Amino acid sequence: MSVIIIGGNERMERLYADTCREHGCKAKVYTKSGGEMKKKLGNADLYILFTSTVSHKMVQCALGEAKKSNACVERCHSSSLSSLKNILKKYRSEAAREQNV
Repeated sequence: MSVIIIGGNERMERLYADTCREHGCKAKVYTKSGGEMKKKLGNADLYILFTSTVSHKMVQCALGEAKKSNACVERCHSSSLSSLKNILKKYRSEAAREQNV
């Protein structure tokens, strides 16, 4: 599963990526806007938006790209590592459930 994380704390970028890897996901992390976000984002299965630390412009861009690729979007006010782990567990269990059906 591929994940794109928008927002969060700059100091925790590496921790976000490592946590996603531990849960079997490939992750791209964008804590701040630089250049054209549309070109950088690409396709992913899940977009995670940490809404407390992200600009409105970045949210709109991410939602547009998620809609194009028919991806799931999860919004979370807290940008903590435990919040990320909970989101990943939720979507990994849903993906496993879909495979069993």
